[in-house]
Amino acid sequence: MTRRWLAAAVCLLPLAAQDFEKVQIERLAQGLTYAEGPAWSFKDGYLIFSDTPTGKLWKWIPGQLSEVFREDAHGPSGNAFDAEGRLYTCETHARRVTRTDRKGAVEVLAERWEGKRLNAPNDVIVSRGGHVYFTDPAFGTQADNRELDFYGVYHIPPKGPMKLVAKPAGRPNGIALSPNGKLLYVVNTDERNVRAYDVDRSGDTSNERVLISKIPGVPGGMAVDEKGNLYIAANGIEVYSGEGQPLHTIPVKGRVSNCAFGEPDGRSLIVAAGAFLYRLRLDVKGAN
Repeated sequence: MTRRWLAAAVCLLPLAAQDFEKVQIERLAQGLTYAEGPAWSFKDGYLIFSDTPTGKLWKWIPGQLSEVFREDAHGPSGNAFDAEGRLYTCETHARRVTRTDRKGAVEVLAERWEGKRLNAPNDVIVSRGGHVYFTDPAFGTQADNRELDFYGVYHIPPKGPMKLVAKPAGRPNGIALSPNGKLLYVVNTDERNVRAYDVDRSGDTSNERVLISKIPGVPGGMAVDEKGNLYIAANGIEVYSGEGQPLHTIPVKGRVSNCAFGEPDGRSLIVAAGAFLYRLRLDVKGAN
């Protein structure tokens, strides 16, 4: 396995906010080309993250060295784990969503819609009940080879065919669920907003509306804490309440692309930012 040491440059940033007195930021990895898609396996206790341009998935266990989890993951972007510890990955170059079981077997879950290839799946989330939701924008050269004439947000139920949730005008990016699983959130990079959808018992969505608008910078991935607050990768990490009110801005060095809660206590926000991967220790747990 290829290995690299994890850096440990720690600084404390004061943060005037009702739930935060300070945020501790630690640099976990450096020298990446473009970090993306952090996802924590609560079942097995490790982190997966992407280096999209190199096509690699990396694995990190606290207190150990990082190592390459998969050499050729076809331009991996967003990742997520389900309750069984299976890994879901958006493979932007292969234009598909895959699921890797705990023995390493890879299964293709989605690669076409109505006979046409997907654009370039970007981010993914899995509910406690096993419902998979992912975004399908097209960035850069991906837009030159599209077979679909729209950007999509999709739902893969545990049983039954894949469903189209939305066809936004702008490109959907980060995706997350509320703590109770009754709300689906989708970041729109072009429109700089977050849309919310009601989720029923069958996992179907309805009542689309804009929850947050005019997000500073270029918003990408997102995470949700146990209180329902939203953490959006943009100009640093922009924190909003579940009602869409701005709460905090956490400054983070680098081009922030995505974030996810992790570690055994669920109180670390792992942030992907260009060549770096950071850990932010918070006083709240992640939603999932």
